[in-house]
Amino acid sequence: MSLFFDADWFDARLAERWLDRAALAACAGIDATELERLFTNERAPTAQELQAFATLLSSDPVEVTLRAGVATRAATPGETSSTRIEDIEARLDAVDAWLEEFEAAARKRA
Repeated sequence: MSLFFDADWFDARLAERWLDRAALAACAGIDATELERLFTNERAPTAQELQAFATLLSSDPVEVTLRAGVATRAATPGETSSTRIEDIEARLDAVDAWLEEFEAAARKRA
């Protein structure tokens, strides 16, 4: 389950592009019911959904991931410990890359 999905942030980004939640659901290949489950913290988004959201919103995937909340979830059917670890490592790599970019930009401003 997602611990905090920043629905206001997503709605604001959609409004800036004259889009609505239906567009967000469509870009991720999910229906409105599944999107509502994300917005109400009933389930966490998948990596593919987060990437689709980032593309539609022209936002950094790490920011989209952070705005989608921190997830603690049960293993999905067929998922192994190895694939879960790989997913976690990929997310950490993305966070590290984002932090490096942020720090580089901060050094340029200083």
